[in-house]
Amino acid sequence: MTTNTGTTTRGSATDRSRLLRNFAPLLIDVAVPLGAYYLLRNAFGTSTVMALGLSSVVPAVRTGWGVVRSREVNGLATLILFVNVVSLLLGFVAGDPRLMVAKDSAVSSTIGIGIIVSVVLGKPMMTAGMKPWVVKGDPGREAAWARLHAGSARFRRAERMFSLVWGVVLLTECVVRVVGAYTLPVDTMVWLGNVIMVVAMGLGFLVGGALGAGPMAAMVIAEAKSEAEVTSDAAAARGVSAGV
Repeated sequence: MTTNTGTTTRGSATDRSRLLRNFAPLLIDVAVPLGAYYLLRNAFGTSTVMALGLSSVVPAVRTGWGVVRSREVNGLATLILFVNVVSLLLGFVAGDPRLMVAKDSAVSSTIGIGIIVSVVLGKPMMTAGMKPWVVKGDPGREAAWARLHAGSARFRRAERMFSLVWGVVLLTECVVRVVGAYTLPVDTMVWLGNVIMVVAMGLGFLVGGALGAGPMAAMVIAEAKSEAEVTSDAAAARGVSAGV
């Protein structure tokens, strides 16, 4: 019995690369600011406000670079960048470390409200990030998505539900962060705020996937398969006709 270890090795390397690429934004937005804050506070003795401000620069720059690199206006990315910059400036002007900690809740609440408004307007904001995960660059799935989006009320309802879940989760995260920012020590909220964010993201993926993305993916796969079978049957029928 032979084994194709070369293919397996390449597949494993590809999986690791994809995993790293998917988690890189999370590492930049969570690990880098957290490490920078404690380094600036404990090693360099900077003030709490200054440490919070400087540690927030990297995520803001990453978001801005993403907008510039894609060379297109992504509503969600632009909104995140705008709120980050405004809240950072307000924190420096006020000079209040608790306000600096609470600024992250301003990001969550603004994005959450923006997402909910986009659902009401019939243009769910989270679709842009979810669609590539569903279609996976497959032309058949891309066409199936277009057909379902144009003709399936159930598909569009699931699409709206996905964004609505994320909007509600982010608003809830905002409330929890604000309460924590003004009731707990600043040093505690620096790391606890990231825990709250990760838990919120987990809930968003879990509930949003169950109520929105999962059903949509199933519908797209079924529609693409059905269309492929129809095309295959039609081709076979034409072959029989030509033979006759």
